[in-house]
Amino acid sequence: MPRTAARTRWRLGLTTTALLTAAALVPAPAHAEDVTDYAITVDPSAKGAAIDDTMYGVFFEDINRAADGGLYAELVQNRSFEYSTADNGSYTPLTSWAAGGTAEVVNDSGRLNERNRNYLSLGAGSSVTNAGYNTGIRVDKGKRYDFSVWARAASGTTLTVSLKDSAGTLATARQVAVKGGWAKYKATFTATRTSNRGRLAVASTNAAALDEVSLFPRDTYKNQPNGLRKDLAEKIAALKPGFVRFPGGCLVNTGSMEDYSEASNWQRKRSYQWKDTIGPVEQRATNANFWGYNQSYGLGYYEYFRFSEDIGAMPLPVVPALVTGCGQNKATDDEALLQRHIQDTLDLIEFANGPATSKWGKVRAQMGHPKPFHLTHLGVGNEENLPKEFFARFERFRTAIKAKYPDITVISNSGPDDAGTTFDTAWQLNREGKVDMVDEHYYNSPNWFLQNNDRYDSYDRKGPKVFLGEYASQGNAWKNGLAEAAFMTGLERNADVVKLASYAPLLANEDYVQWRPDMIWFNNRASWNSANYEVQKLFMTNVGDRVVPSKATTTPNVSGPITGAVGLSTWATSAAYDDVKVTSADGSTLLSDDFSGDASKWTTTGRGSWSVQDGSYVQTDTAAENTMVTAGDPGWKDYDLHVKATKKAGKEGFLVAFGVKDTGNYYWWNLGGWNNTQSAIEQAVDGGKGTLMTKPGSIETGRAYDIDIKVRGRQVTLFLDGKEWGSFKDDKPAEPFRQVVTKDAKTGDLIVKVVNAQSAEARTAVDLGGAKVASTARVTTLAADEDAVNTETDTPVTPVTSTLRGVAPKFTYTFPANSVTFLRIKQK
Repeated sequence: MPRTAARTRWRLGLTTTALLTAAALVPAPAHAEDVTDYAITVDPSAKGAAIDDTMYGVFFEDINRAADGGLYAELVQNRSFEYSTADNGSYTPLTSWAAGGTAEVVNDSGRLNERNRNYLSLGAGSSVTNAGYNTGIRVDKGKRYDFSVWARAASGTTLTVSLKDSAGTLATARQVAVKGGWAKYKATFTATRTSNRGRLAVASTNAAALDEVSLFPRDTYKNQPNGLRKDLAEKIAALKPGFVRFPGGCLVNTGSMEDYSEASNWQRKRSYQWKDTIGPVEQRATNANFWGYNQSYGLGYYEYFRFSEDIGAMPLPVVPALVTGCGQNKATDDEALLQRHIQDTLDLIEFANGPATSKWGKVRAQMGHPKPFHLTHLGVGNEENLPKEFFARFERFRTAIKAKYPDITVISNSGPDDAGTTFDTAWQLNREGKVDMVDEHYYNSPNWFLQNNDRYDSYDRKGPKVFLGEYASQGNAWKNGLAEAAFMTGLERNADVVKLASYAPLLANEDYVQWRPDMIWFNNRASWNSANYEVQKLFMTNVGDRVVPSKATTTPNVSGPITGAVGLSTWATSAAYDDVKVTSADGSTLLSDDFSGDASKWTTTGRGSWSVQDGSYVQTDTAAENTMVTAGDPGWKDYDLHVKATKKAGKEGFLVAFGVKDTGNYYWWNLGGWNNTQSAIEQAVDGGKGTLMTKPGSIETGRAYDIDIKVRGRQVTLFLDGKEWGSFKDDKPAEPFRQVVTKDAKTGDLIVKVVNAQSAEARTAVDLGGAKVASTARVTTLAADEDAVNTETDTPVTPVTSTLRGVAPKFTYTFPANSVTFLRIKQK
């Protein structure tokens, strides 16, 4: 059907009961005849869960260059010459600098201060030039930029400071006279041209020592000193978050728990410790970042607290519990170190809340904030995979905190996954320990989020509350945003249990990416909202104060048996496979391969290095990930798969796949995954993976394992060396039509929130349960092709606002295909 005809039909269908007026029409589906009928029934007389103002927030972790080179507005990279191979194997103290003449980074007693170990010794007539981040230092014509440097020159010198790019000067050069010991010198530039490729150069007439070479835009967020990049801060503020969780994440619970001092030999791979990050920036410690680069700590705890206050959000810091996670999985058994970290946590609360006359309140006041920051919630630990060891230490922290600050909500966690042995053990300990709140994290496929809208329906209303501190659906396409929106309706419906929720990660510099997906993308010149951001913003700015109970009909669903071919794979591991046999339920052989000849029955994806060796099919590349090879018919069902597998070398174990439809849709048994610490059943749907079940365990190198998988209908049973390992039944529908209704106490509005995550329109009879309502409603719609992705130059996922006329206690509305729609309906 032509697009114009489709749009006309869609509009006529809508106007049978109501008229939509909009500045821009919602995109019409390609086939408007694809319509599914639904009904939503609202009960305005019933009382649902109250929703706290802090329900939705943001989680900031310095990943993907989110801090230095991102939210922190500093334009100079490696400003203090502290880069090291401890941060990244490719780094040197002059990374991001180019030297002309004689320039040497020195670590000796002539340094600026004890915690700032390195400085630059610049010879007479020499210069250094900094390349900034991305393509260079971004400057905008007419804008002002503040330069500063700590310098010393016993015999005196003149520094010439310039901004330039390959086309010439970007601002009038400045000269700075330096003489004597260490002192801070300043200059201001006004850009004469706009450039994305600027360079900052500092030249010296005579020998000099330099440190903390800095260039800041004058125009930071709210004009704060040592401030934040304005466009990024404004995008975060526009979400109107109820809280800011910081600083991590894996930054918190990885690395050494020692401090940065001579006693630790100036340990450069430490957990994030708040005292390292406060005070004058030139006195703050440096540290390796878990994600493979350096942390200057210019953006530290004081700045996090200040930013939270500036955007009206509750600060929610997370401190290490002395049990590492994120693949490190080690408990620190050092009583003195544990006591020091507990005291540091008490000191943190005093820094945030204490009077300006207290020891740490005075430090806060000296930094420019005499009034308290009103800290009420604090997390201890992050994603620990050793639940018993973690909880023993958590209780020590909680006891000390509650003894001195009984009103602080102390948050525990449930490990890195949504289910499994670690999760179950952690939750049992949290329930038995009567913990205030538990932080859950999970990253799953869009299909998982569609299937698990009811996740919190069965949680104990009298048990610990839930903080969903990290979640995302493994992609930045619109189908990911749709799945997350569908899931969020379940979060709101269960707002009596889920008290806080934050998508993660928040920021990604497109040239320094360690993790996808991310909410806000940027480079040195621009920033843009992902489709996921638009979903979060729509929910966060239309929360409501109480859930109004409602129900909806579901999508007709017919689930056939699990069908698909079989596959073998590895992940950063070399493994050998042999004696592969697939037998149908009636006993007939579908596939048999002992690799006595070639591997012609198998299809490779091009990843890894596969060959037949000594009667086995061997993958030898220990760096390659997901090296899947497949065999058989995608239509196979009800079969038994047998494989003999031997790990030869590498980080993990085996991946044995079944139900393989194509490279993006399959199940696999992941044996010895997560750095050989656990095994799991994972399902991939359109490229996104979700975990169906998990157990701790490892795979031994050189040992042959017998792996058997029995598929019957949608029931799967798994055997390892002849013993049943586990079973599951994958029969939960991925419901694409979800809704929730809330009420705004201030305006009295009913907010009807509907997600239609399918290619068909959803023609819906809405029954407001006799509520007296105005005849018009404000409509906000997000709709796009399911594969649409927002970029710097194209934003197909953008909210469209309109007015709906003809609203009544009962009316019909057709929700567009692949859409999230909010109807704000005024009550009389």
